[in-house]
Amino acid sequence: MNKAGAKFSEVKELLLKDEEFKAEYEKLKPRYNVISQIIEARTSQNITQEELALRVGTQKSNISRLESGTYNPSLDFLTKVARSLGKEIQITLK
Repeated sequence: MNKAGAKFSEVKELLLKDEEFKAEYEKLKPRYNVISQIIEARTSQNITQEELALRVGTQKSNISRLESGTYNPSLDFLTKVARSLGKEIQITLK
């Protein structure tokens, strides 16, 4: 059974062909990298957004907003999400 929709990587590749979009994306790249890692960890564990929200102690809408990039989470919230997925947060300044 195939899932409806497009893969994020395919959409991203198409959008990055636009120079204005590419410049803005580069500014937001750290955010998108974290979002991609969260989605990958969640889906690889076959966890729904609702299940993750229960584990984190938040509402599903917050997880949805996080994964869509419309929510600017605190470091504490990201740490809770990571722990709920059996992961940890690592931050590196370059």
